[in-house]
Amino acid sequence: MASDEHNSGPPPYKDDFLQACLSANILTFGTYTLKSGRQSPYFFNAGSFHDADLLSAIATAYAHTIIDFLVSNPKIPRPDVIFGPAYKGIPLAVCTLLELRRIDRTSWGKVKYSFNRKEKKDHGEGGGIVGAALQGSNVLVIDDVITAGTAMRETIETVKKEAGKVVGFVVAVDRMEKIPSANDNDGKPRPSAMGQIRKEYRVPTASIVTLDDLIDLLRRAGDEKDMERLQEYKSRYRASD
Repeated sequence: MASDEHNSGPPPYKDDFLQACLSANILTFGTYTLKSGRQSPYFFNAGSFHDADLLSAIATAYAHTIIDFLVSNPKIPRPDVIFGPAYKGIPLAVCTLLELRRIDRTSWGKVKYSFNRKEKKDHGEGGGIVGAALQGSNVLVIDDVITAGTAMRETIETVKKEAGKVVGFVVAVDRMEKIPSANDNDGKPRPSAMGQIRKEYRVPTASIVTLDDLIDLLRRAGDEKDMERLQEYKSRYRASD
């Protein structure tokens, strides 16, 4: 019997991640003013993954997303370093690397982690990088949510200055919305921040979930009101990529 796309649901790790986000109010629905000024019908706060069970849920989701990402893109070099931009990216990189090692010790046991300091130290070991050196390394970056792309660019430039190479960028949520502009309601097509980074830096990207996954989550839960609000938001700010 042919499978029904709408009944099959997401992979278990993705569904477990979404359920963990809902149960801990990491993913909430309502009306939220973003930094861009947009009124978003949902909010995702990765900073609330602060107990062991929640860290396990997000680490598992990142790990499986990364594995699927590399399998689907065999030309991407095997990462030498998992990099977590300060500050939210730091625990995400550490717990994800531990989960990757648990899943496949042979492939991930010797992979390192690293993160940046917001301000460089001029004493002790000094410098702006903590953990593994990035020189000559293939670097996979983990972050939470990307909207404008500023943090992505800063991270790519940081890695480049340290003579490393960013080979991929993985986030928790892809908002699938166009880059904000001064006249945000002009109706003009623009790419998403992730799409612009892919084009500008030729860096492949992936996410645990997308806005479409959130809409499907609400559809399966029978929450038509919030589902319609997310669909309206997507229609209004849909990215061109």
